[in-house]
Amino acid sequence: MRTGLIAEKVGMTRVFDAEGAHVPVTVLKMQGCQVVAVRTAEKDGYTAVQLGIGKAKVKNVTKPMRGHFAKAKVEPKRRLVEFRVSADALLEVGAELSAEHFLPGQFVDVTANSIGKGFAGVMKRHNFGGLRATHGVSISHRSHGSTGNRQDPGRTFPGKKMAGHLGDERITTQNLKIVSVDAERGLIMIKGSVPGANGGYVLVRDAKKRPAPKDLPFPAAIRAGAAADAAAEQPAEKKE
Repeated sequence: MRTGLIAEKVGMTRVFDAEGAHVPVTVLKMQGCQVVAVRTAEKDGYTAVQLGIGKAKVKNVTKPMRGHFAKAKVEPKRRLVEFRVSADALLEVGAELSAEHFLPGQFVDVTANSIGKGFAGVMKRHNFGGLRATHGVSISHRSHGSTGNRQDPGRTFPGKKMAGHLGDERITTQNLKIVSVDAERGLIMIKGSVPGANGGYVLVRDAKKRPAPKDLPFPAAIRAGAAADAAAEQPAEKKE
């Protein structure tokens, strides 16, 4: 079982296939997705890979997390996520993953928090039909009506469909097809809609209910120029 990826949802656009038909796609961008820590069965009791993405300001990072990132020798990350993996799919700390981790035509499962819509009424939240718009109803056409019971049991049961908070829930959309991958720009284009707001982070994994392609990179696709870029960013030593 391979690790998944963390990506930023950019938005939606469309591409054209070989037959000229337009395909609506969601664009995901992954930049600086690195391995921050590794969990092993001997030390932690399970095997997993902790990935981080996005740059965080040092002043916004707690001291324990600063030490955590310093131990891994990576920049502070905005988002950390653990992915359970098999023992033979563990990665080295500091390795940066590439968008080529997934292949065009492959099916994936995407997890994210849905867009929060605040406090919503029952017509929007539960698809109620509302009250009559004729005689007998005054200024309460979109209300939910009666919510109580008889004297027995004399109370409203928990879980009653009423007005309340809508959205901002963890959602997993399964079996989404990857249309194309741009490794240089770190872009992944997925057919259809993906949960979450633009600018938010989503988790992309191999689909559980679809067979994986045989030529998938295992244990992961590591970005080739990551080490060279890191060395280039460091200031050169002054010659005496």
